[in-house]
Amino acid sequence: MTSILIAEDDPLQAELIRRYAVSEGYDDVRVVGDGREALEQFRRAQPDLLVLDLMLPRVDGLDVCRIVRSESDLPIIMVTARSSEDDLLLGLDLGADDYLVKPYSPRELMGRIRALLRRARLIDDTERPLVAGDLVVDIAAHEVRFAGTRVDCTPGEFACLELLASAPGRTFSRDQLLRRVHGVDRFVSRRTIDVHVANLRKKIGAAGLIRTVYGVGYALESL
Repeated sequence: MTSILIAEDDPLQAELIRRYAVSEGYDDVRVVGDGREALEQFRRAQPDLLVLDLMLPRVDGLDVCRIVRSESDLPIIMVTARSSEDDLLLGLDLGADDYLVKPYSPRELMGRIRALLRRARLIDDTERPLVAGDLVVDIAAHEVRFAGTRVDCTPGEFACLELLASAPGRTFSRDQLLRRVHGVDRFVSRRTIDVHVANLRKKIGAAGLIRTVYGVGYALESL
């Protein structure tokens, strides 16, 4: 059973998303209209994915995102009427995995939901962990460890690190990393990758492990 939590204060928009999700075959689709309810349902129902409007009453969507990410690696898709790149990057920096700017197509949202659930769940158990020095990216367990310590990563961060760890020393362009993380999507900024890499550097505690190749992209140091 797949459970989706929709946090949207516009009743018409929320109902539209709910109907599309149900028509896609998702078994448990819950709708809440404010940030406090979103947090309560997140903790009570433990959904598989959160669709999160940033402009929520009682508790702002950005605060909801920050709190949820501090407690879980739940996939989060932001939906927002704020179109500035700074707002979107702030949401990603707080741990959201994807975003859509209103107005958006419900069919596109369903596609984003499918992609995130695939990344979070459909893992080939025959895959061996990727090892680069003290870094271990365990694809089957969807787990990252550095120097023996587990590192909690969002699905987007994991996908980015997985590609880098698949070929240590090789430089991957931002476009290559973007396709791995978000698929083919011309509306997603390349700066999304910069945010993921910055977060990974902080979490791993080894800033030099992921090397910036200026004007091109990123590479994992060959250790």
